[in-house]
Amino acid sequence: MLNFELYNPTNYVFGKEQMTKLTDLVPQNTKILLAYGGGSIFKNGVYEQVKTALANVELFEFGGIEPNPRYETLMKAVEIIRKENIGFILAVGGGSVIDGVKFISAAVKFQGNPMDILHKRLLMKDLSQVIPFGTVLTLPATGSEMNSGAVITIDQTQEKLSFGGSALFPKFSICDPTVIESLPKRQIQNGVVDAFTHVMEQYLTYPTDALLQDRLAESILQTLIEIGPGVAENPSDYKLASNFMWCATMALNGLIQKGVPTDWATHMIGHELTALYEIDHARTLAIIGPNLYRVMFETKKEKLAQYGERVFSIQGNSIEEKAEKAIEKTVEFFHKMGMQTKLSQNTADYQNTADFIVTRFEERGWKALGEKQNITPEKVREIVELSY
Repeated sequence: MLNFELYNPTNYVFGKEQMTKLTDLVPQNTKILLAYGGGSIFKNGVYEQVKTALANVELFEFGGIEPNPRYETLMKAVEIIRKENIGFILAVGGGSVIDGVKFISAAVKFQGNPMDILHKRLLMKDLSQVIPFGTVLTLPATGSEMNSGAVITIDQTQEKLSFGGSALFPKFSICDPTVIESLPKRQIQNGVVDAFTHVMEQYLTYPTDALLQDRLAESILQTLIEIGPGVAENPSDYKLASNFMWCATMALNGLIQKGVPTDWATHMIGHELTALYEIDHARTLAIIGPNLYRVMFETKKEKLAQYGERVFSIQGNSIEEKAEKAIEKTVEFFHKMGMQTKLSQNTADYQNTADFIVTRFEERGWKALGEKQNITPEKVREIVELSY
């Protein structure tokens, strides 16, 4: 097992009717910015619940944070906070809204060009240099409600870039599984696959004798496989909804990555597909993930075989046979979750995608990705072309 530090200060408030606690969770005598997305919170009643809980607070509102939140949009909120001297932000939405608020939090006091936060992948560690924030989760998927990372899109350059730091944990997150009842089926499907791939990026590397971490990761994967198709069809089933929401949080709240190597190349490549073609984030992961496992088979086959045995009960005569079957089972699960796992099924304009992504990675100085830093630009090209 590798050395690690575990730090997570978020107050995670889970379950039915937890919105009533919002009044006591937000700071008193402080101007608050309520940030949200495209308006779904008006349809599911969350907006009214928030307004009721914050009736005695000086509240400003900023709506319109997009899926794959845009730098250009978020900078408008930064200006409001600076102008009005706002001291706290409440993110009400899914991972995109929460990620957007993390950038807003980091950018308000940043000395210099805020775009550098993204281009230089800065780590924000000084609590005095960020605006504190809390969240009300409306869409389980990214785990952003209990971690300190975020991904932001820059429209001008068609880039989707990550950043984070220990100063960017939410102060609290209210997570009521009943909110998913009004979500479209596609969004729930995406959430399940996003959470599943988050686990895979931290688990499917190489053995490091981290026995508990492997079991924790496998339990999340097994649970998502068990409940995923059902919760997409019946989101009002509280058993399914609550387990889905908790799985999505556990997949990326930092716990399962401690003591183990991590990959994240599937995400880095997938981000480019979203930036280029506006393909849903989770769907890019379903396109890239299995083909990355195929191209990097020799590096990952031991963990692939273990994953196949423990998660899918696969039997075989060799590590290679079990590992190959595990990849196919993964693709089958993605198909069950409504994913189309070829790039050509998601966009007609895909022919030069590999060249574009490789060039962009090289321009950023990304010479190698993956847990062993062995996913070279040529491997990236092979993965993307295999995904066509």
